[in-house]
Amino acid sequence: MPSKLGDLQDIPDSLPGSGSDHGPIDRKTGNSLALAAVCLSALMLGLEISSIPSILPTLERVLGADFRQLQWIMNAYTVAMTTCLMAMGTLADRFGRKRVFLIGVTAFGAASLVCGLAPSAPVLIAARFLQGLSAAAMLACQTAVLSHQFRDGRERGTAFGWWGIVFGFGLGFGPLIGGVTVAALSWEWVFLVHVLLALVALGLARAGVVESRDPHARRVDGPGIATLSVAVFSLVYLITRGQPLQWDDPASLLALAGAVSFVAFVVVETRAARPMFDFAAFRNRRFAGALLGSSAMNFSFWPFVIYLPIYFQAVLGYDSVTAGLALLAYTLPTLVVPPLAERLLLRHGPGLVIPLGLFTIGAGFLLMRLAAAGAEASWLTLLPGCILAGTGLGLTNTPVTNTATGALPPERAGMASGMDMSARMIALAVNIALMGFLLLQGVRSGLGPLAQGTALDALAEAVAAGNLAVAGAADLTESIARQALVRGFDGVMLYGGLCAWAFAGASRLVLGRNGR
Repeated sequence: MPSKLGDLQDIPDSLPGSGSDHGPIDRKTGNSLALAAVCLSALMLGLEISSIPSILPTLERVLGADFRQLQWIMNAYTVAMTTCLMAMGTLADRFGRKRVFLIGVTAFGAASLVCGLAPSAPVLIAARFLQGLSAAAMLACQTAVLSHQFRDGRERGTAFGWWGIVFGFGLGFGPLIGGVTVAALSWEWVFLVHVLLALVALGLARAGVVESRDPHARRVDGPGIATLSVAVFSLVYLITRGQPLQWDDPASLLALAGAVSFVAFVVVETRAARPMFDFAAFRNRRFAGALLGSSAMNFSFWPFVIYLPIYFQAVLGYDSVTAGLALLAYTLPTLVVPPLAERLLLRHGPGLVIPLGLFTIGAGFLLMRLAAAGAEASWLTLLPGCILAGTGLGLTNTPVTNTATGALPPERAGMASGMDMSARMIALAVNIALMGFLLLQGVRSGLGPLAQGTALDALAEAVAAGNLAVAGAADLTESIARQALVRGFDGVMLYGGLCAWAFAGASRLVLGRNGR
C-alpha cells in the first residue's frame, strides 16, 4: 500500500470538481471521462497491434514487401515504443501525465494518417516508427493516470479491469476488423480509423484526466535513453537479419555497439540519482515478479499473433476474413477473462494468478502444436489450444500491470508503468524477430534437401511469408512448401510454450506463495 508521504508528494495540479478545460466537474464524472479516454486510447493500441498481422499478406502483395520488410512493419512500431516508453514515463512524471498523454494521442492520430497514405513498404516502416513513438507516450501514461485517479483498492481494480476489457476488445477483434476492413474498404483504413478515434479520445481526456506529476522528477535521462535505444535496435536488427556474424562483416560492429550500449545502460542507470529504469526496484519481489510476467507474455502469446494469420491463410487456405474469424479463438479470451483475473488477484494475490496464467499460455501453445502437426489440421482442431492460450493471457495481462504499478509508491507510477511496458515491448520486439528467425529456419530445413544455395534463401523467405505459389519457380509443389511451413510453425509453437512455462516457474519463485 502507498505511504501517506507518497500520497502527499504526488500532488495533482487540479482536482476533479475544481475546474478543467471545460468547466467544473465532479470527481465521479471526471474519473468516468478519464477512464473512457484511457480505455479508448487502449482500444487504439490494441487494434493497432492485432489488426496489422491480418493485413500483412495484403501488404506483401500491394506494396511488394518481402518477409523481412513485413517483420519490420511490425517491429518498427515495437522498437520505437521500447526505446521511448521509459523516457515517456519520465517526461510524464516531470511535465505532467495529462499533458504527455494529450500529446501522445494527437501524435498517434497524425502518425496513423501518414501510415494510411504510405505509398511503399519503406515509407510505411518509417511511419510505423513514428506511430510507435507516439504510442509510447499514450501507453506510459495510461496506467499512471489510472493509478493516480483510482486510489481505492476495489475501485482501482475495477478501473484496471475495464482497461483490460477494452484493450482485450481491440486485441481480440483486431484480426477480424483488419480482415473485414481490407475486404470491404482497403488496407489504408486499418490505419486511418485511428485519426477519428484520436479526436474523440482528446476531448474525453481534456475534460476528465487530472493533471499530476512527480515533484522529484528533475531531468530526462538522456544517456539512459540513448544506450537502451542502441542496445535494443542492434539486437532486433541482428536477429531479423538472420545470418551468422563474420569478423569481416560490418554487422559485427553493430553487435559490438549493442553489447557496449547495454553495459553502458546498466552502469548509467545504477549510478543515476533518478534513473528512468531503477534497478533498485527489483528488490521489491512483487515488482520483480510482475515484470517477469510482463516479459513472458511477449515471449509467447503476442509475438505469435504476428505469424498465426500466415498459418491460417497459407497452410489452411483461409481468406483474410475467415482467418480473422479463426483468430478470435486466440484473442477473444483476452476480452472475457480480465475481470475474473482481477477478482482472483484480490483474493489470492499475484503469487498464484501470474504463474497460473503463464502456465495456461504454455499449455495452450503445446496443444496448438499437436493440432497443427496433425494430418487433419483445421481451425476446429486448433480451437482448444487457442482458447487455452488466450485464457492464460487474460489471466496474466491486467494482474501484472496492477501489481507492478501498485508495488511502488504512487509518485513513481510513471517510472513503474514505463518499466512494465518496456519489459513487454523489449520482449515483444526481440521475440517477433526470434519467432521469425525460427520460422524461417524451420522452412529452410524443410526445403533444404530440395533446394540449394542463394535460391534456398529467397524461396524460404517467400514461403515463410505465406507465398506458397513461388514454389513452382523452384520446380517444387505447393504441398512441399506447405509442409515446410508447417515444420517452421512447429518449432515456433514449441518455443512459445516452453518459454511460457519457464517464466511461470520463475515468477512463482520470485513472488512466493501469495506475492504479498
